[in-house]
Amino acid sequence: MPHALQRALFALIATATLVAAAPARAQYTGSAGMNAPMARVQEAVRDDEGRVIGQHVVEKPVPKDHYGNAQGNQHDLAIDGAFEGQTIAVLHFYTQEDFDFHLPKAALKEKGFSVYRWVNEAPSPKELAAALEKSNQLWLISDERQHLTPAHVAVIKKFFDAGHGVYIWGDNEPFYSDANVLAEALIGSSMAGNVPGGVTVGLQPLDPAAERVGVARRHLLTTGLEYLFEGVTIATIAPGPGVKPLVYGSAGNLVTAYYDQDGKRAIVDGGFTRLYVSWDTAGTGRYVKNAAAWLANVERFGAQVAKITTTQPKAQ
Repeated sequence: MPHALQRALFALIATATLVAAAPARAQYTGSAGMNAPMARVQEAVRDDEGRVIGQHVVEKPVPKDHYGNAQGNQHDLAIDGAFEGQTIAVLHFYTQEDFDFHLPKAALKEKGFSVYRWVNEAPSPKELAAALEKSNQLWLISDERQHLTPAHVAVIKKFFDAGHGVYIWGDNEPFYSDANVLAEALIGSSMAGNVPGGVTVGLQPLDPAAERVGVARRHLLTTGLEYLFEGVTIATIAPGPGVKPLVYGSAGNLVTAYYDQDGKRAIVDGGFTRLYVSWDTAGTGRYVKNAAAWLANVERFGAQVAKITTTQPKAQ
């Protein structure tokens, strides 16, 4: 097949996928599902002598930050404040290197989420169950020691099976003990290994035969993201049935994957260093906000988890 025809075919597939992947939701911005949002701009139409004879609308790329991603919260997945009153419960077991979760917490607050953490140790299964009854989603940040008992896992699985999102964070060996326990129980997945990272990756290539490196195109999770920091030293995901790739690292290893079936959503990630190392590098803050908005599962729960009447943020 000629290269020009191949490019045209890939572009047609991309357009169709974008339309299918970007449902209209009151809580989502107009950029939802677009890696590189475009702005509609009116321009003057001039005759051969330079006189204005009319106006037409053209699409132009929106302003970018210095990493190449769309600038401003109006290009995140969710509108600011859309999830006011919703709580993210966090089992925060890895706390070395002064990792105190303050950077993700501040980013999540922009969308209205509050954060409740258990630090270094797990609560009792009974306490966990009571807290999850008041929570929108659960995030687990694993360390090298297993904290979760079968009773904890049963509580979390019941929460997940009811449609509530779960984000499972691990990192390089051995910092994925509980991550593997929970990922296996919920979505049949695991992680392993130590792959050097430290690189900002771009979008995955359109050609399926090309090397698998980069961020998934046209997914709600990657709204406004053309570039993303992969993490420092990272684990590789072994996805289970129904688990799909989201981010491939610079070495071609699967760093982040997601599950979205039967009204249930989860993300499994082998690079939790992104949450506190080089936070201001490409895309991390936006990705964290997008992930929480997606895991809120407004497609299933609607007004139970998000405000129906919201206002679009002003350009920044």
